[in-house]
Amino acid sequence: MAKEKRKCSFCGREDKDVGILISGINSHICDRCIEQAQHIVAEEKVAKGQSKVPSFKLLKPIEIKEYIEQYVIGQDEAKKIISVAVYNHYKRISQINKKSEEKNDDVELEKSNIILVGETGTGKTLLARTIARMLQVPFCIADATILTEAGYVGEDVESILARLLQVANYDIASAERGMIFIDEVDKIARKSDNPSITRDVSGEGVQQALLKILEGAVVNVPPQGGRKHPEQKMIQINTQNILFICGGAFDGIEKKIASRLKTNVIGYGSRKDKENLDYDNLLQYIAPQDLRSYGLIPEIVGRLPVVAHLNPLEKKTLKQILTEPKNSLIKQYSKLFEMDEVQLVIDDKVLDFIVDKAVEFKLGARGLRSICEIIMMDAMFDLSSYAKNKKFHLTLNYAKKQLDKTNLSRLKVA
Repeated sequence: MAKEKRKCSFCGREDKDVGILISGINSHICDRCIEQAQHIVAEEKVAKGQSKVPSFKLLKPIEIKEYIEQYVIGQDEAKKIISVAVYNHYKRISQINKKSEEKNDDVELEKSNIILVGETGTGKTLLARTIARMLQVPFCIADATILTEAGYVGEDVESILARLLQVANYDIASAERGMIFIDEVDKIARKSDNPSITRDVSGEGVQQALLKILEGAVVNVPPQGGRKHPEQKMIQINTQNILFICGGAFDGIEKKIASRLKTNVIGYGSRKDKENLDYDNLLQYIAPQDLRSYGLIPEIVGRLPVVAHLNPLEKKTLKQILTEPKNSLIKQYSKLFEMDEVQLVIDDKVLDFIVDKAVEFKLGARGLRSICEIIMMDAMFDLSSYAKNKKFHLTLNYAKKQLDKTNLSRLKVA
């Protein structure tokens, strides 16, 4: 007698067509139907007001800045701006959750999304990730370079919300109070001043699609991705209380700033006003009109009212990044060697050498790890040959020798 094939009692798929098929007393259910049922239960709870509103730890702006300083070195002005913006945003959410005793209170607080402008390796992503860790809210990072208009090759804007929903374990109420960091937002700048020349599906088209979720709207989100699973049921997410932080290097925007400040004017007019300008760091004078000149449409600029710049990292700051934060690189490498019962001892001159190379190659804080990996590679490879309870002494000569063995030493920027 042939063995009876097992099928899902809900969708009818056979066990070979699903990932997992769970058996009950007289029926079966597949993993796809379980996920769908989970989404339906979550939606019903929200509709009936039974979903528990997630709580988060809200600190004062000074306390937020002090927490960030444990992980991020420098960028005091950006820390202050972000601390105030985050505090006001989640204070607004707390006020919404409370039942106001004043019935005639018609003041409606609007959210303030943030845009961070700074060179690569200055700490844009680290700032957003640190704040999300402090508040204990769902947080996801999205890359704007892969986004396109609906119907074209790439990902839809709604996929950003789907990622946040996955981080929140499909808890809609929790996701609606989360944070989203959109990286490389400068890559979706308008490619031409004349939008009628060609269809800009990965530039202006993406900006138009981002408008509704940045401002606050009820968006239909495909939990498993809209293009690969068109049969799935959409989940509605209200983005009104989601804080968006956008970041980008905006390479070349200094020319827009210089043009606005008219730094190349020759003559007597306004000469005294120009003498106080810091020509080495024009990014500190950035304004919303500079973002418009770069290629962001006015509607997007208006929905990102908080503009913060990140200064280029100096040698002193880079050295502090190496040693001072809780998760500094030196502490990480010391922990790796300690796990093999080897003590890592690094000369102070080696730290100065690593910082000098990071500045020379213009790699920023992200480049510190690349240089450290090159210097430590052979030592970490030979860890098994060290005797137990021994130490590895990293000297300047050893560091120079290791760096000279690689092609990185040829990357000097003129």
